[in-house]
Amino acid sequence: MKTVSIETPREHIVVVTLNRPEVANAMNTQMGLDLLEVFDGFCAAPNRQRCIVVTGAGAKAFCAGGDLKQRNGMTDEEWQDQHLIFERMIRAMIACPVPVIAAVNGAAYAGGLEIALCADFIYAAEHARFALTEVTLGIMPGAGGTQNLPRAIGVRRAKEILLTGRRFSVQQAYEWGMVNRICKPETLMAEALETAAAIAANAPISTRQIKQSVNMGLNTDLQTGLMFEIEAYNRMVPTEDRREGIAAFNEKRKPIYRGR
Repeated sequence: MKTVSIETPREHIVVVTLNRPEVANAMNTQMGLDLLEVFDGFCAAPNRQRCIVVTGAGAKAFCAGGDLKQRNGMTDEEWQDQHLIFERMIRAMIACPVPVIAAVNGAAYAGGLEIALCADFIYAAEHARFALTEVTLGIMPGAGGTQNLPRAIGVRRAKEILLTGRRFSVQQAYEWGMVNRICKPETLMAEALETAAAIAANAPISTRQIKQSVNMGLNTDLQTGLMFEIEAYNRMVPTEDRREGIAAFNEKRKPIYRGR
């Protein structure tokens, strides 16, 4: 692909790299199309991978947001056509049933932060910085920022960030619960891949059902969430992986999960 690179550094683990380092990995139309294709593929065939790591090329930026040079001079129709691609891309990322880790290797501004917020959790380098700057440009977040940020850090703090466009540090993001782990730049990917390997070693149907159960439960009342959890749980009972997991425990060996 022109703007995204795909690697499989370990079995069942895929690394998706936003690959426009010359422009801080800013998101143009082609990157939107590339990410849409990639995550549509993950949604269509979830058994082919067990964990996905999303990061940016280079040492300075995860993603600086939308490519404003490309957007300069766009007609209203052209702008909306491009944004529809971004909307579809974000929906595909959020809908991805496979666990996703964002390894934020630098600045994650505007759409870049929105991409990171689509992940199940975030590891970030010590020099990472974050912002949703859209309001300072006469627009607003339109790729999930007004929905995912409040869910990550709380409504009042999110409103302050959204309404001011102010930047915040990786330490603040960690303290607020948006970032799970702060890493040295040179160890960020190793730590993300280590966690990805731990996830990939578990039964893939279980990890997908857990992710879906949490996501559904957050958007409904407790009783409905509990009902959904039981439906997800009962999906585990007749699987080969459930039988393998219990057998391996009793035989004091490492289980071999096959996603069946």
